[in-house]
Amino acid sequence: MQSPIPIPDNAKWRKSTKSDQGENCVELWRGPQMAAVRDSKNAAGRLLALPASAVESLINTVGK
Repeated sequence: MQSPIPIPDNAKWRKSTKSDQGENCVELWRGPQMAAVRDSKNAAGRLLALPASAVESLINTVGK
């Protein structure tokens, strides 16, 4: 499946440190302008693409 945003092949996807060791997790990739979220169980599946600034605001709000 082709990504709606250009994500490098060597992109570093991150899972929350608050995730348990189970399979119900999402992963986040952040680039300079865009970010993407994916299901950790289906890395080749669909992505949710967002502006990097929106993800930064979300992380700052939720992380407090």
